[in-house]
Amino acid sequence: MRGRQNGMRVKGRQRTKNSFFREIRKNVFLYGMTIPGLVFFLIFSYVPMAGLIIAFQNFNVKQGFLSPFCGLDNFKFFFNRSIFPGLTKAGLNTIWLNLLFIAATTITSVILALAFSEIRSKKYSKLTQTLSLLPYFISWAIISLFLNSVLLNASNGLLVNLLRDFGIEINFYADAGVWPGLLVFLKVWQGAGYGSIVYLATITGIDPQIMEAAEIDGATRWNRLRYMTLPILRPTIVLMTLFSVGKIFYGDFGMIYAIIGDNGMLYSTTDVIDTYVYRAMRTLGQYGLSTAISMMQSVLGFGLVMVANGVARKLEPDSAIF
Repeated sequence: MRGRQNGMRVKGRQRTKNSFFREIRKNVFLYGMTIPGLVFFLIFSYVPMAGLIIAFQNFNVKQGFLSPFCGLDNFKFFFNRSIFPGLTKAGLNTIWLNLLFIAATTITSVILALAFSEIRSKKYSKLTQTLSLLPYFISWAIISLFLNSVLLNASNGLLVNLLRDFGIEINFYADAGVWPGLLVFLKVWQGAGYGSIVYLATITGIDPQIMEAAEIDGATRWNRLRYMTLPILRPTIVLMTLFSVGKIFYGDFGMIYAIIGDNGMLYSTTDVIDTYVYRAMRTLGQYGLSTAISMMQSVLGFGLVMVANGVARKLEPDSAIF
């Protein structure tokens, strides 16, 4: 009896193996198209994970990965009296800004996708979509130079002078309170058009006969958007939000450091974990500490994704990652 069961298991494995190779041969070109993406993630996402060993070393450039191990000392450094308060404040800023970014960008991206889907002229549709995508390809360094020299300059900035004409005096580079809203605006301006692509693709995939049937039954355009398009978009919205949640402990270093730089007067609302760690590494030379903090960001992000995925699986099973 046991021999028969073992024989059935071997046959089952062989059948699975044959079906796997049959599938590969059948769709060899489609699977071949995934190779560049797999190589990209292998080189830039998985190979660098070997560098996590630095988090457990007193790393120095001369010895490299052969630097002496220090156990968990780099992680204990989190609770140093001179480090922990600033790191905690940076962590809270990171979470708060990312929550604002996710909410504002998602809502704006969905609205843009709905608006694009309602444009009947193909030329006008392509024009508006292209214009909405352009900000995504503009460097934050260029945006920072534009803000500093044209809009927010305290002496001759266009926005500063416009507000001054209405009797409002704001020194943007000295008032930390205005920056969360300003950063959210810049994030939406830069990323909402690009983010709308996924939602627009989902809307495009809706069977037009369903919409035509609803229109014949007397459903207005608003009713079709509210009761048909938005429910179909909901799984995609939840899925994209799950992807964003995984990076909630990562600040947008390129954006914030390019715009804020080392302006200490704005740290109270704009300093995030990434900029804080960068300054610590630059001033203290603690490569192990910065790697340990980055590792903790990844671990916390992974745990949050697991929790969010569990919630999504209960509320919207089709939107869960796994």
